[in-house]
Formats: sequence, C-alpha cells, structure tokens
Amino acid sequence: MTRKSGVGPPICVWWIGAGAPPRDVLDEVRLHLERVFGVEARLWLDAERPANAFDPARGQSSSTRILEWLLEAGPAEPRKLVAVTDTDLFISILTFVFGEAQLGGRAAVVSTARLVPVRTAESGDRLLVARLAKEAAHELGHSFGLVHCGDGRCVMSRSASLIDVDAKNGGFCHDCWTRYMELSDSTGVTHE
Repeated sequence: MTRKSGVGPPICVWWIGAGAPPRDVLDEVRLHLERVFGVEARLWLDAERPANAFDPARGQSSSTRILEWLLEAGPAEPRKLVAVTDTDLFISILTFVFGEAQLGGRAAVVSTARLVPVRTAESGDRLLVARLAKEAAHELGHSFGLVHCGDGRCVMSRSASLIDVDAKNGGFCHDCWTRYMELSDSTGVTHE
C-alpha cells in the first residue's frame, strides 16, 4: 500500500466505515475540529478500508491495527488524520474503546458504534454528532501530544462511558489549550 499524495490541510477526516459516508455528520465533525484546533480540516473520501483489523472472535476491530493501516494507506500531506468508522473498536486490554490515537503521532480513529443514542425524532442525530465530535477532538488532542485531563468538562478528559462523553463541553480547558498551543507551535501548525 502506498500513501496517496495531494496537497492537504493540517487535519483530514476519513470515513472508513462499512456503509456510505454520513456526509452531514462528518461535515459537522469537521467543522467542530476546525473550531477546537483553529486549523483547517477537510473530508477525505476514499473507498479503501483496512482489511486485517476485524477480529472474528471478538466481533470487533482492533483500533491499533487501524492506526497502523492509516499510516500506510492515508493521504500523505495532512499533519493529522482521523478516521471515523461504524465498527466497534477494541484494544487488547479493554472490552471496547471509543477511539485511539498515536500519542504525538499522526493518526487517530474513532467509532460511532457505541456513540449512537437511542433514536428520538429530536435528539438522535444531534447527540451522535456531538458525541462523535467530542471523541474525534479528544483523539486528535492525543495525536498532538495531549494526555488525559482531570477536568471532566474538558474534551481531553477520559471517557469510560457515554456519561463521561456527554459531560464534556467539546473544547479544551485553559490548561489543555495552553499546552496544545505550545505543542502545535513546536510542530509548525499555523492557526487560522
């Protein structure tokens, strides 16, 4: 596999799920990431999917294998790449994860599988978008080098359940924002 070339923005959001990409959901997530990180984000639409990430015994996909695949298959230019999937994710020591990222690396992955709310006419899509946007920002924060935060409202706080995800405000606390600016400036990210 070779990485695809082309001029890209600092952040790319790539749908790698089984079904058709939920463009409206992905676009809302993209806009949220632009607001949180202060850099351009674009959707990357490519039909390629990871072939060896699914573990039949668990009925889930390995987020770690997806991260490895993203580094080979993803677009070459963006500094950060977050893949969004609808398959349930795991790492070997946990029964599930909402996502995973390379700490200080380039790739992140998040899943909608456990973020989907019980459907109601009013809140279904809005709640999914809010949860997905928070978890995408959280994993991208890790890719910039941020670690978990003790402030439960900060997007960098740990999420063990949907209660934790819903408690986040979607953005950085003051300390995480300051640290993000330090880390991103050191890597040459230009903020809008």
